[in-house]
Amino acid sequence: MKAAALTVLALATLTSLPAAHAASVTTVMSNLDNPRGLAFGPEGALYVVEAGRGGAGPCATLRGVPRCYGPSGAITRLWHGTQQRVVEGLPSYTDPAGAEITGAHDIAFVGRGNARVTVGFGADPAERAGFGELGALFGTLLRVTPDGAWRVDADVSAHEGANNPAGGPVDTNPYGVAADGGAHVVADAGANALLRVSARGDIETLAVFPSRPARSTDAVPTTVVRGPDGAWYIGELTGVPFADGSARVYRLEPGGEPEVHLGGFKTIIDMAFGADGSLYVLQHATGALFFGGPGQIVRVAPDGSRSLVVGGLERPTALAVGDDGALYVSNRGASIATGEVLKVVP
Repeated sequence: MKAAALTVLALATLTSLPAAHAASVTTVMSNLDNPRGLAFGPEGALYVVEAGRGGAGPCATLRGVPRCYGPSGAITRLWHGTQQRVVEGLPSYTDPAGAEITGAHDIAFVGRGNARVTVGFGADPAERAGFGELGALFGTLLRVTPDGAWRVDADVSAHEGANNPAGGPVDTNPYGVAADGGAHVVADAGANALLRVSARGDIETLAVFPSRPARSTDAVPTTVVRGPDGAWYIGELTGVPFADGSARVYRLEPGGEPEVHLGGFKTIIDMAFGADGSLYVLQHATGALFFGGPGQIVRVAPDGSRSLVVGGLERPTALAVGDDGALYVSNRGASIATGEVLKVVP
């Protein structure tokens, strides 16, 4: 496993962050099924992927629990104030309690209407066979065309099964995605790896991130964004018990090794840069351990100072910055029918 340099910047604890002036928060999208990744299309519309609600099957046992497939994932668009589902039938699976739903995780655009969507999995890719032929839809990068049709563009999870670049258990869960010209960069949260998928669907490993036994937790990279300096910035959720202060932001220059750029976070689930170079970090939860405590957005200014933009979020899962300078957040990202997208004006 490649080691990353540990050059963590000193910082205040999250509980002592100064608050920015009061933010305005409004709901702009509602009635969503497990909303996840957000992206603005080239025409200016806001798109959110919905992980869905699973379905009646086929079913497979993953990590000792039955999970059942259903074509209930979707992409919903907000355009000129109107909310509309523009893509349906994306793969989704859930456990019997509906507590853990996996499906579409993130979205990125290349050109007008041409989107790429990551579909997660969360286990050894060989276990996809338990879902029969439909299992091949999980752990992939989908191509979605302007007419709403979609197909598998690249089998991201097969790369983990064949190469396991970070070592350790074979595990894959494609999560964050960012456009890179005609190619795409994918954060595989299960593989602890950053991958590049070419326009032809070829996959190469760009970096791996330190995990057990090199440290006390798994890395679990969930988000990748291009910085104003041209480098990639990668945020990590970390693994159980998701301890406060253990999550990091890595910086990766082209052809280099990932270095720890910022530390002291908890459960980073998404990030985005503002026009002024500020990095906005979305934390899924803020409790001392596990997913307890509300989510929040932290602003890291260009000078490194930190402030709390907004707190009190409920299982937030994604973040985007609009041309208007407002922040858009997928909230209630682990809820069926009550998921929402919030507009936050700092």
